[in-house]
Amino acid sequence: MKRLSFLLLAGGLLLGPGLQAAAKPPTMAVFEFTNRTSAGWWYGGVGDDLADMLTNEMAALEKFKMVEREKLGAVLGEQDLALDGRVAKGTAAKAGKLTGAQYIVTGTVSAYEEDVAGKGGGIRVKGIGLGGSKKEAYIAIDLRVVDTTTGEVAHTRTVEARSSSKSIGVGVSTGSVGGNFGKMEKTPAGKAIRACLIEASEYLACVMVDKDGCEEEYAQKDKARREKTKGKVKLE
Repeated sequence: MKRLSFLLLAGGLLLGPGLQAAAKPPTMAVFEFTNRTSAGWWYGGVGDDLADMLTNEMAALEKFKMVEREKLGAVLGEQDLALDGRVAKGTAAKAGKLTGAQYIVTGTVSAYEEDVAGKGGGIRVKGIGLGGSKKEAYIAIDLRVVDTTTGEVAHTRTVEARSSSKSIGVGVSTGSVGGNFGKMEKTPAGKAIRACLIEASEYLACVMVDKDGCEEEYAQKDKARREKTKGKVKLE
């Protein structure tokens, strides 16, 4: 009996995942993004647009099962309270049951800078569409992945991107910017935001699905980001 059990176990390992039950892709929902900056392009509805854009990027990887945002409408208010810790533990609505999602992704635009530099008498100001021959933008988005069963934060990451009128800092976009945000698609802000969302989707695929050693690459990126940020601040 012991020998039979050993052979069955060994056979299962040798046959590999092909004959074993395939792991189901995580079911994900992306909540409306929030803004902690004074970015001039932020207006009503942009938070929804960014959530939809990240949903599309994640769906394009074919590694997640995405819950449509329309199904979240009835529970967004209550879940916002729960995720912000403003509801007593044990009394908050069960996000997993209400949304059908195992995990909820939240995003906050935590930093944004855009400079327009001109040549030959041009001007240098902050904002969008104010002339000049060179435009640059920087954006940082703080991500959180919340386990709907426990309410615990499963993953966090700050994603950064820089772009100019001629280049893009992280990744390359082949899609178009969604919703009303489409008018920003070819601006430095639009490019930087799309780059952040591509990086975010690939990071989530790495740490939640692939888990093939790619985590170290992202750990090194985050370490470099932290060191660079610390280098700009004089600590006592």
